[in-house]
Amino acid sequence: MSRMSDAGPVVVAEGVDDEPLSANQRAFGSRLNHGVTLLCALYTAFHIVVMNFYPLETWTYRMLHIAGGLVIGFVIYAALLLQSEDDRPRRSLAEWAVIGLAAAGVVYGAAMVAYAWAAWWVAGVARPPAFVFQTYGWPLILGTLAAIAAGWVWGGRDRSRVHPADWLLALSALAMTGYILFNVGPIRLRAGTAMAQPADFHAALVGVLLILELTRRVAGLALVIIASVFIAYSFLGPYLPGFLTHRGYDPQRFFTYIFTDQGILGAPIAVSSTYIILFIAFAAFLQASRVGEYFVNFAFAAAGHLRGGPAKVAIFGSGLMGMINGTSAGNVVATGSLTIPLMKKVGYPAKSAAGIEATASSGGQILPPIMGAGAFIMAEVTGIPYTEIVVAAIIPAVLYFVSVYFMVDFQARKLDMKGLPKDQLPKFAVLARQIYLFLPIVILIYTLFAGYTVIRAGTVAMASAAVVSWLTPYRMGPGAIYRALDLAARMSIQLVAVCAAAGIIVGVIALTGVGARFSSLLLGLADQSQVIALFFAMIISIVLGMGMPTTAAYAVAAAVVAPGLIQLGIPPLVAHFFVFYYAVMSAITPPVALAAYAGAAISGSEPMRTSVEAFKLGLAAFIVPFMFFNSHELLMQGEWAAILHVFLSACLGVLLLSAAVQGWLFGRLNGVLRLLLLGAALAMIDGGWLTDAIGIAAAGLVALLQRRAPSTASR
Repeated sequence: MSRMSDAGPVVVAEGVDDEPLSANQRAFGSRLNHGVTLLCALYTAFHIVVMNFYPLETWTYRMLHIAGGLVIGFVIYAALLLQSEDDRPRRSLAEWAVIGLAAAGVVYGAAMVAYAWAAWWVAGVARPPAFVFQTYGWPLILGTLAAIAAGWVWGGRDRSRVHPADWLLALSALAMTGYILFNVGPIRLRAGTAMAQPADFHAALVGVLLILELTRRVAGLALVIIASVFIAYSFLGPYLPGFLTHRGYDPQRFFTYIFTDQGILGAPIAVSSTYIILFIAFAAFLQASRVGEYFVNFAFAAAGHLRGGPAKVAIFGSGLMGMINGTSAGNVVATGSLTIPLMKKVGYPAKSAAGIEATASSGGQILPPIMGAGAFIMAEVTGIPYTEIVVAAIIPAVLYFVSVYFMVDFQARKLDMKGLPKDQLPKFAVLARQIYLFLPIVILIYTLFAGYTVIRAGTVAMASAAVVSWLTPYRMGPGAIYRALDLAARMSIQLVAVCAAAGIIVGVIALTGVGARFSSLLLGLADQSQVIALFFAMIISIVLGMGMPTTAAYAVAAAVVAPGLIQLGIPPLVAHFFVFYYAVMSAITPPVALAAYAGAAISGSEPMRTSVEAFKLGLAAFIVPFMFFNSHELLMQGEWAAILHVFLSACLGVLLLSAAVQGWLFGRLNGVLRLLLLGAALAMIDGGWLTDAIGIAAAGLVALLQRRAPSTASR
């Protein structure tokens, strides 16, 4: 587990920066791998260059962002689970027939689009012959459907080869993009109206099919099913009752509208093509320079020897990694492979070890300054400056991690756990001399608050990661930078797909007006009780986020729930933080808790019990939004004296909540004392002096009873 050096065991974490392969992700042989690596590196470099030096027209840039993601995604991710090795596959006659049908349709459609571009570049013909765009569409649609079907039935083969159907899907993505970019000016004016052309509809339909298929491959079925339900809703509106009803839309208007900046090319992809890809590249540079390993080793050196040490390491190490990672489940897989076995080693049950890792990794999504890309989407959607969002996120994030820390500590006391022996841990003095490895994060924070744009600050921080690496054994030269650019593209594919799929949902909400009607429903509930309306908003945010990566979960919740909360009179910052927290926590909420399930797969625990354990450990995150609804000072809104007061009372509240949940304070708590502590914790939510006094008095009573009669209190 550790690597020895002259200074003793210095390294515990090795390989946490390596991006693990998913079950359907390909690993190519050398020749093909060189080509894919070059494509990925160029994809990342394209974004960095455009954002910093050569801006492109908005639709063009976002379409190229999506197209590159689709091409790389279909090449890297198979439609089915892959075997490790296989001889050259023997294809059946039926498989060849379907592939042939797919090839005929896709190649013809791509050839027509290529003809239009060639005529323009070579002969300056701005309008190709009518038959070109009149005939390309249906063959491309049918070929794409056949290629998707071929992947579903025959796609799970050798990990080192790309199935022919996936090459065709990549070609289909290029053809679809080529048509839209060739006609981008007119499409901007006529999409979603009666003037939309059949050829526009054909390209949009192909784009939606490709996005949903890639989303299924990289993020599972949950988001695809939700997006499909919303698509169906667009056509079934006239037949639905109550506030769900609408007049319905024909396919041509619907699909062309969806492929505009009101839908797929809207806010989620706007953020994905700028902030997300940039900060994923920043994370890739940190990984390539092994700074991520340093984060985890530093956490081990600082906390590994404490009671239940590996769990406390997971809180801080996974929180830091999750902040830059962007996906809760992905971070669980990356860091949990190290922390979960160590937690089990010191005595944590398997479900607790997996639950702690899932809770910490999910918490990274709410940890400033990066917040797993959530802060960037919030800034894009609300128009609130990014720096204001980051400052507002500080206290809620502290409360979350303080709560999880106390949960872990009380559990360790209850189970009488020890830490890891110091001779198995990195030397803190050695790692403290490498504290400069935190410089990229410090530089990022400084540049953001010094007035740099987010893009420029992220670029400077990325460059600083390469410079700092020269002070370590893992110096980043041209080869390492090339690998980091490649890694960034591979890491970004999932988020590109889910942001595009979330754009479909956002587009449906905008087109049908269901968001406004949902807001009216919340207003109606608020007439009876604002708390009931907020509870309803919480449930909807969690349900919408179940099974989805954080980015997509928040984008959808922001479109459906946040406008209704704002109409209740809640400030936009508070409303968006409210839904953001529950969208993030859907990753540890039963019954569909992606982060907890990822941890369960590593620990060998039962997934549902693990998700319940993670939910219990992260309980503070389900209460904190109600706390900052009642006390806006928790979001740094107001006078410093008031902010300090509610912060201290909230810290005490989450400590009491942790003790009540774990059944331990100064000793084991019986049921009555646990209920009393829970009541004291909830009293701290309001942030008023009277409720604080009630909570402190109740907590003091429990402490006094435990001190005087520990045997009675623990029975």
